[in-house]
Amino acid sequence: METPSYSVVIPVYNSEAVVADTVLRTVKFFEQFDELFEIILVNDASPDNSWNVIADIARRDPRVIAINLLRNSGQHAANLCGFRASRGRWLVTMDDDLQNPPEEIARLVEKAEAGHDLVIGRFRQKQHAGYRKLGSRVIRELNRRIFGQPRDLTLSNFRLIRRDVVDRINAYRGPYPYIPGLCLLYAARAANADVEHHSRKVGSSNYNWRKIAFLVSAILFNYSSFPLRVVAAVGMGVATIAFALGIFYLVDGMFSKSQVPGWTTLVVLLAFLNGVLMVMVAILGEYVVRILNQISVADPYMVAERVDADA
Repeated sequence: METPSYSVVIPVYNSEAVVADTVLRTVKFFEQFDELFEIILVNDASPDNSWNVIADIARRDPRVIAINLLRNSGQHAANLCGFRASRGRWLVTMDDDLQNPPEEIARLVEKAEAGHDLVIGRFRQKQHAGYRKLGSRVIRELNRRIFGQPRDLTLSNFRLIRRDVVDRINAYRGPYPYIPGLCLLYAARAANADVEHHSRKVGSSNYNWRKIAFLVSAILFNYSSFPLRVVAAVGMGVATIAFALGIFYLVDGMFSKSQVPGWTTLVVLLAFLNGVLMVMVAILGEYVVRILNQISVADPYMVAERVDADA
């Protein structure tokens, strides 16, 4: 088959009421231009009827590919699955709920024509809940420290990526893919394009505090040694304080005739130092677990079913 100019990857989760409209508007947008395109819908093991909806679309339209994951693997793993199934010279990622209007893809393409290999939609006004904005600030700071995100660059799930960057991302073989970070690592010229961001008309966001906390931990433990360095610094500080206290009590015991046995001090010190040691062991254990996962797990997702023109 002839290579399409654009591949659109859309992770799908609990969107049976809106995903068909998302695909329809995306198809209408690309049909305005004389360019080949494909739309790759990756159902992340949705408990609703999303898979049947997108599978039916794929059976009727050869430009649509529907992939059903065996179990829920998360948005980033679903994106990576779509990346590896794509063939386009450019790849677009967007949400399934029409918060990213497909018509805004034109703004990404226009910016890419200036020579950028990664163009990220910068929303003029975000339609997100307050807790998500707070979580975004935390993740943004991590991206700056770990992946070197420029301060004038804003990240979002609405982006246009050149094929060579996609190929580098596809080579990732760890169990915890983080697409924004991998894009920053493997793109040479990233830029923003101002786009519209609409409120979600159907259903509610699938992101919550638990998922945001898991994402933060995945970034910290899989792409950074920052927690290990913090624990090492705390350990050095505690060891220094403990050594100084040891010298103090040794000198005090040699020259003071105090009859106070010091039982309370001993118990407090032991409890504090043992607590610090347990925290250090827990952090080291987390790294060991994730190293074992990277050795034993080939892919962060498993495909259960695929529907496309060939199938």
